[in-house]
Amino acid sequence: MSLADDAANLVDRNELVNLALAICNIDSAGPTEARVAEYIYDWLKHEGFKARKMGLLSDRFNVIGTLPGTGGGCSLIFNSHMDTAVRSWDIWRRRDPSADVFHKAWIEGDELVGEGIVNDKGPLAAFLIAAKAVKTTGVSLKGDLLLSGVVGETSREPSDDPPGTVVETKDLGARFLVTHGGVADYALVAEGTGFSIVTVEAGEAWFKITWLSDQPGFYTPYLPDRTTMQESPNMIVRAAAAVSALERWAAQYQKRYSYEAGCGLVIPKAQVGAIRGGDSTGIGGTPEVCSLYFGVFTVPDQNPLDIKQEIIDALQVAGVRPTEIELYHFRRGYEARQIDRLKEAVLRAHRSTFGTEPPKPNSATCSMWRDVNIFNELGIPALTYGPRSERHSHKRSFPIDALYQAACVYARIIVDLCNQERAKPQPRSAKP
Repeated sequence: MSLADDAANLVDRNELVNLALAICNIDSAGPTEARVAEYIYDWLKHEGFKARKMGLLSDRFNVIGTLPGTGGGCSLIFNSHMDTAVRSWDIWRRRDPSADVFHKAWIEGDELVGEGIVNDKGPLAAFLIAAKAVKTTGVSLKGDLLLSGVVGETSREPSDDPPGTVVETKDLGARFLVTHGGVADYALVAEGTGFSIVTVEAGEAWFKITWLSDQPGFYTPYLPDRTTMQESPNMIVRAAAAVSALERWAAQYQKRYSYEAGCGLVIPKAQVGAIRGGDSTGIGGTPEVCSLYFGVFTVPDQNPLDIKQEIIDALQVAGVRPTEIELYHFRRGYEARQIDRLKEAVLRAHRSTFGTEPPKPNSATCSMWRDVNIFNELGIPALTYGPRSERHSHKRSFPIDALYQAACVYARIIVDLCNQERAKPQPRSAKP
């Protein structure tokens, strides 16, 4: 039996379930991660890891634990986000934002249920327990092992409010972690992939598209006879006409820009995510201002300014050219480079745990933005691997076995990769 098998055999299934339930029953929806971060920090310290808090804000901070290596080996950082996606105040996005499934976790038969379980505190618990199992073996790792939980992966981004009004941005999470010491030779982002190995993920560009009336608004009794939606003095009506044009553009865009990466297919999709116009407390007059908020996913190396021009052109053809279009959020997508060592270690660990090859990633898994992009952007070869239920979209759960298997894979990866000799840096040739 190998050292990696020894570590996997020490993964305690009950302890894993208890830890997952504990951290997933600390609600961390949106910008409320402090309590769960404190819990994880205390857990790391109690289990003998070197623990550190790092963050820009006192109530939203990342946590990192370290198991130092003896030297000369590859270092590895595991990463998951502590925030969950659905806030109880999301009344204009969800029919039932306060439902227990978004804020709690429980066992139902042979499954763990809850938003936090699947996205993303369940995988976080899995690599914490995996690291404890490795530590319990007493095996010395050559390379450092880092364990990180970050804020803000599901974060919103500022759009119309003055700076600082809403302190939400993805920059508080993985980016802050890496730029303040969360650095290793390789990164494994533990998120749902259905146990496929994902080495590419999409970027995203968000656009605010605004129509301003060129004439005073009409009190409803004075509204002129209707002509076309494109000519309406009501900017909400014009924006509604633009939605059809944007839908047509989006359908063609995802076909034209689909990208076959090394691990799978990226299909960059787009949709209208919000609309602002008028005032519900005074609807007796014509809204002179309306904005659509349009989210577009991108393939690696795509220029968002090219997308902006395409949107302008599509709306021009439809006869609803906006007054202005603003790019207010952009995150680039990446395909991992120099990832072979980590990928091979994941492959070996997966085969040893499951006895089969990992499945090929589905396109949706490759076509979203997640924290793995931050590591690849900042020069740390990174991939995503973890459990995911096929029923994720309508029942946020996966089998207890899946979480346990993930922890076993993670334990094997740690022993394998962190005991490989680190490549010596090659001197750069002098520029002429």
